[in-house]
Amino acid sequence: MGRMVAGLKPRGFTWVINDRLAVSERVGGSGFQHRKVRREEEITWLVEEAEINTIVSMLPSNQNLAAYRQAGIATYSVPMAIPLDDRDVDRFFATLDQALARNHARVLIHRETIDDTMGGLLGGYLVSSGLVDDPILALAVIQQILGRALGPEGRSLIPEAAGN
Repeated sequence: MGRMVAGLKPRGFTWVINDRLAVSERVGGSGFQHRKVRREEEITWLVEEAEINTIVSMLPSNQNLAAYRQAGIATYSVPMAIPLDDRDVDRFFATLDQALARNHARVLIHRETIDDTMGGLLGGYLVSSGLVDDPILALAVIQQILGRALGPEGRSLIPEAAGN
């Protein structure tokens, strides 16, 4: 008999760096769709199925952080106001480095939705961290992973790729 799959996969969940760094929409759904039961089911899935042990939240407040900690997940909060400035981007990259440096870290990044800003930050991180040398390749990789093209706002967050 197959084992029971616990919980509910968060919307948009996908690995950016396999078994190390993932992205999703806000756990529990966003806005008026947010439900405590759904949040709990998604946290269960993250812990038991994806084995996520660290979350970097880009939400403007500390939403969900207590629930993550209660589930044994380390949390980092990096609220991102739009438009972003260079300090925001640097703070995000530094926080992500810190989260990924944890022993056996399996990190989920999320905000309300997976938008151009999120895609651009992920592509920018691939370049700034040295995981991908070529900004054009980083853009192509992120677009492939997210399954959609990035607009000018997202592209502008990838160093040297703004004009492509």
